[in-house]
Order: sequence, then C-alpha cells, then structure tokens
Amino acid sequence: MHTTLGEGAGSAVARTLRRCPLFTGTRAADLDRIAALTTRKRLDKGEYLFHEGMPVRGFFIVKAGAVKVHRVNPVGKEQVIRIFRPIESFAEEALMSHQGYLADACATEPTEVLVIQRAGFLAMVEGQPELALRLLRSLNRHVQILVGLLDDLTLKDVKTRLANWLIQQCPDPGSREPFRIQLPTTKRVLAAELGTVSETLSRTVAKFRALNLLAIEGNTVTLLCPERLTRLFGQSTSASGSQAGPLWGASRSPA
Repeated sequence: MHTTLGEGAGSAVARTLRRCPLFTGTRAADLDRIAALTTRKRLDKGEYLFHEGMPVRGFFIVKAGAVKVHRVNPVGKEQVIRIFRPIESFAEEALMSHQGYLADACATEPTEVLVIQRAGFLAMVEGQPELALRLLRSLNRHVQILVGLLDDLTLKDVKTRLANWLIQQCPDPGSREPFRIQLPTTKRVLAAELGTVSETLSRTVAKFRALNLLAIEGNTVTLLCPERLTRLFGQSTSASGSQAGPLWGASRSPA
C-alpha cells in the first residue's frame, strides 16, 4: 500500500534521504523537492515490490526491513543479486530502461520502502549535473557488486565464496580475536546469494567448524580467528568486498 506524505512526514523522509549514500551532501532544498516526489510503501514478509519486466514507476530506498533483489531461471533456480537494507537505494538503473525492471524484488521481513517517482526525479536530474553525477556514482557501486558476484560464481568454489562473505562482515580481517556475526536472514537466502543450495552450504559450514574456523549458535556465527580464515581463503579485496562493502548490512558485534 502506498502512503502519500503529509508535511511532517515529508520532513522525516527528507531526513532519511539525507542518510542515504546516494544523497549525502545534497542541499536541503533539493532534498525537500525529492521528498515531495516520494511515497512510502509497506511490505509484508514475502510480498513483492516488483517483478522482472514490470513498468518502471521509480526507484527505492529501504527505510526499514530488507528487500531481496533476485532472478529465477525457467526451472525455478533462484540467484540472489543483493539484499538491500536500511538507507540503501536500489533500482536506479531502471530509471533509464524502457524494458521494465531487470529482476524481481521482495521483502525478506516486514519492510517499508521509499518510492521516488521516476518522471519527476529525471526532470530534476536534467537540470542538475551534480545530481546526475550522484546517480552515476550509485550506478557504479551497483556495477561493482554485480562484477564481484559474477567473479564469485564463475571463478570461486563455495568454500571461498562463504569465506569471503564472512571476511567481508568483519571490520578487521587480520584480527586474531573472535568476532560474532548475526546472520540477518535464513540459510536458504544466504545459500542463494552465494550461488549454491542449502545442503551444500551446510556441508561447507560443517567443514569450517571441523577446521575450528567458526562456531555457530542459532543465527550467530563466531569467527574464531578472522586472520586464519583470511589467510586460508582470503580474497577480501575483490570488487564485492573492499570496494563495494558487505553484501548485506549484517548486524555485527565483537565476541
């Protein structure tokens, strides 16, 4: 359900826009204009925001919750492209597309997104080169993530993909101190993001536990020695790692 913004809500949306990397440093007057082009949409867990090929009505910023962008092949195999979390923007590339959205997007938990209307935003971009440059930088970040994903799926085995994902969640991969990672979603979704299936992921995790690389309790993974994991498998400077940041905005805390 879409919600039109009142005056007070518009100010709150402008504050959310200011926190989004796409709009960091944007003038307050411009943020107010963008907020006027914005509606809010709430999604239940599993509800779709859009499907591949649907007409483009705008792009999105996650205000709360999480949105999984993915594609499904004709035989039903899912590939997660990325999971977007609060203050991250997505689907900007679709603004210039005449073929609709390029993938499917659904909420992995109760979610609220901001929907920035296509025509009005493009009209602003045409008159403001600085805004156009911001949009290009955001698109470049998305391309880096896709290149990293392609590299992972074609050049790395599941052990290396999982190790790199874990390393990317750790602020100091060279540390020898245990570090906890709170998984933000299910094993099935993580497996799909890593380009594998749950059973293979479970076997890989079991191998890492046997090597004393990690411990698991519920949805919490403890890296027992990040430096050792990095030394054995570390390719954390890939495009999907050091440049693009974590694939998910995982909740992290020292052990």
